[in-house]
Amino acid sequence: MEPLQRLADLMPDTPGSLSVRALWREGRAVERRWLLGGWLATVIACVVLGLLTVREGWSGIPVDLGGAAAFLTFYPPIPLCLWWTLCFGWRWGAVPAWAATFVLAVDAGMAPGWAAIFACANPLGLGVLALGYRAVGAARGLRSLRAWLFFVPLCFVGAVFSSAGALIWNFNHDLAAERQLPIWQGWWLGAFLQSVLLGGPLMALSWPRLSRWIAHRPALFTPPPSGRRAMGLGLLFAIVLAVQGYGLVSLGLGSLQLRAALASGDWSRLEEASRVMLSTAWVFFWVFTLIVLFVAQFGYQALSRWLRSTEALVTQLAKLNAELEQRSRTDGLTGLANRMATEEGLRALLRTVRRYRTPSALLMLDIDHFKQVNDHHGHAAGDAVIRALAQVLKDASRDVDLPGRFGGEEFVIGLAHTDLAGARRFAERLRERIAATPVALDAKDGGAASISYTVSIGVTLLRGDDAGVEDPLRRADAAMYRAKQGGRNRVELDGEDVAAMPSTSSAPDKS
Repeated sequence: MEPLQRLADLMPDTPGSLSVRALWREGRAVERRWLLGGWLATVIACVVLGLLTVREGWSGIPVDLGGAAAFLTFYPPIPLCLWWTLCFGWRWGAVPAWAATFVLAVDAGMAPGWAAIFACANPLGLGVLALGYRAVGAARGLRSLRAWLFFVPLCFVGAVFSSAGALIWNFNHDLAAERQLPIWQGWWLGAFLQSVLLGGPLMALSWPRLSRWIAHRPALFTPPPSGRRAMGLGLLFAIVLAVQGYGLVSLGLGSLQLRAALASGDWSRLEEASRVMLSTAWVFFWVFTLIVLFVAQFGYQALSRWLRSTEALVTQLAKLNAELEQRSRTDGLTGLANRMATEEGLRALLRTVRRYRTPSALLMLDIDHFKQVNDHHGHAAGDAVIRALAQVLKDASRDVDLPGRFGGEEFVIGLAHTDLAGARRFAERLRERIAATPVALDAKDGGAASISYTVSIGVTLLRGDDAGVEDPLRRADAAMYRAKQGGRNRVELDGEDVAAMPSTSSAPDKS
């Protein structure tokens, strides 16, 4: 994989929504049958269960929560729609939620126009949940405490938003003050508890296997969402609105019921209204505490995710920079140092010669009649010969030596701690090894089974008085040119070095 592509794929993200078009075009028959069939069955089940909620009176049921009076509505479509939303995307859960609420509203006598608006309440709450998970990318498997600490408060925020439907219901049916609070509180409390106690375990049981399927079928899903920072700010804004709206409606409806009891002069109604008002205040306190914990957990997860993303990005960028640096110094065909890296290495070797007065040599070699190889066998065969020569140079060189491709079919080797006689012996062994090692070719490389080739080599020493690496390169090139003129497949030494050659010599150990 290319470095830039790996950079683009660095941060694995939450998958997008399941695409109906991709499922229909690219999905397997069994996938379409289970997903579309299961979703249609969910829509039907939600409509039936929604009708039962109204006809069986499962709305605004009084309950005692640890001494505090509260009201609860049992609405079974909630956990089903929540599961579809978190697993496959908001639309998959919003449609059955809207359909169920619309049908029950029309069945209860609400005008179709009002029913259509009223039915948007639960999809609104599900949208808050979908936004929260997209903004943070929290684990949806609910297999850890951290995942539950994010899921539970988010369910409350979604429940409060969805409870806007209770206000529409109260207004449309013109309910008395004492009947409005049970409807509203039962809506959000029921949605919250069902999401946590039913939807949560359903996600925990089904998500591990489902996530493995999603990982194997990414083509069926839309690309991961972008703009997480904006979504995170939007979620925080939604939380603030939910808290303010919850407090306003809770205290407003409680006060309305209390004023109605005072106006009636009925002390029994006043006592009941006071008890409800006190319970509402306590519920609001615990709700506010829950929201504070959620905001803290949300901030912690967002910060942790940002830190992990930043650390991973920095690490990956460092790796990519190292790879790019290596590529900028490496010849793509042979894997040897390219001309720029070779010259840098020779400069370092020359500095060592000047500082420590240790002998070092330079070899320049060129493939004999290389043009004929390309002309008779094709450029693919020519590339094969160049790669084979590069491999011979790698194998023959020591770790302290510097083999490099200088350009075209021309190569150089810097030999550290090697005098002229040692460099000559090394060059002769190298020449003989190359001549005795034909290059095996594939049939597509020109038809020949193998190609034999030779090289001409020029040898010189690096001198302390050299102005730069250009001087030894020039001398080695001149010696190599004499080897070409002398019949090729030869080793020629620089004449000045031969005249100054001492009686003892050292050579590379590797042959």
